Amino acid sequence: MKYKSLTITTPEELIFGKAPYPVKTRRGLEFGGGTVYPELNFTLPPMKIENSALPGIYDQYREIVRDALRRGIELNSPGIVFEFETLLEMTQQPEIGIHLVKVMNEVCEEYYQKHGFKSEIRLTPNDLREFERPPLQRTSTLLEPMMQLFEGGAEAGAEILSIESTGGKEVSDEALMMCDIRGVMFAVAVLGVRDMKMLWGKICSVAKKYNRIAGGDTACGFGNTAMVMAEKGMIPKVFAAIVRVITVVRTIVAHEEGAAGPDKDCGYEGPFLKAIAGIPISMEGKSSACAHSSPLGNIAAACADLWSNESIQNVKLLGGMAPTVYLEQLEYDARLMNKAAEKGAGAGQLLQELLVDSDMFEDPQAFILSPRNVIGISRELIKGDSYLENAKLGSLKALQLIDEAVGSKSLKLDKKELPWIDMIRADLESIPNKEEEFIQQMTAIAGNDKFIPSEYGL
Repeated sequence: MKYKSLTITTPEELIFGKAPYPVKTRRGLEFGGGTVYPELNFTLPPMKIENSALPGIYDQYREIVRDALRRGIELNSPGIVFEFETLLEMTQQPEIGIHLVKVMNEVCEEYYQKHGFKSEIRLTPNDLREFERPPLQRTSTLLEPMMQLFEGGAEAGAEILSIESTGGKEVSDEALMMCDIRGVMFAVAVLGVRDMKMLWGKICSVAKKYNRIAGGDTACGFGNTAMVMAEKGMIPKVFAAIVRVITVVRTIVAHEEGAAGPDKDCGYEGPFLKAIAGIPISMEGKSSACAHSSPLGNIAAACADLWSNESIQNVKLLGGMAPTVYLEQLEYDARLMNKAAEKGAGAGQLLQELLVDSDMFEDPQAFILSPRNVIGISRELIKGDSYLENAKLGSLKALQLIDEAVGSKSLKLDKKELPWIDMIRADLESIPNKEEEFIQQMTAIAGNDKFIPSEYGL
């Protein structure tokens, strides 16, 4: 499948808690069916992951889940998703990650049987291939432990399968630092797309085999890298905003291959995926401040079906262990969205309007995520005859909207960023619509020292 029309055609329909194609889990959580759920993301405090430490590590993950479920019941939460983003050693040695899924799922099942409380685990292994340079995206032996973890984790009870895949990152890292939009386009819309097709074909096969949900990917290593660099003043914010739009054509490939959602939270391309494919999405905003700053604190919730945090360490705070504290914050945010939806479309639209307006005109990265702009940009992201052309058309539309908002003095943009609008536009317009021509141009520049064409089927 390649999407050629929008599933959601009006900004009013692009709202939190509702998706045209809801996804239901085996314990009864329904994403996109009218309820926003908290998705808790957590990790260990700084420590070595070695054999002698494993019993204590298993205990930590068991107690994180147990304590969060206890607090969820006290808060009358409708349910919780636990995102298990593995640490490197847990994917390199998949038996560790698999056992952790088993340990956590046993607690989830215990609370489901005893209390009827619904919870599920999203398993997100590391993409180990990025630790080779240049990466062997298709032939690497590092694919084997990744897929072992997907298979074993699914069998052990992980309900949703996701990953932050990194195909093309070996090219995009330098392109971001150099503000080279052509390099980003090549890395994401050419290399990334090809890697996604290969990888998500495999992941969707695992999900089907074990009757699990292929959730989706995230361009965290591309879009969020750009956002964090922009926050630190290393690259223009308008450049980071356009990178975000480009990532959509890469991430949507997971859903073309069969992923049903919810996508993974930390790439922020979710609103575009929801508009185009109609899938439920997971988003993070102010709740991710424990891991990184962002200009998307409130607007990120505008059309979320799962409301997530970034990875929080299992450390003691005054209010309790940090994951449980964050679960409480997520639950109160989700409760507000759910209560607004209960009171009718007017209340839901008003809350969404406030979430959007509080961020939209403060930063171009937030501006492009307003439902109206998402719909407008998404229409362009499906018009072309190739992923490259789609990315180009969507990016030019985003630039046009940013330019108009700056011209009307509604969107705040530092004066030093203004020349970048025309510079980025010129670079985008220089990209040929014919993908083969662009590949020839960029391969001649990049060379085999940065990436291996055959590893992307080129």
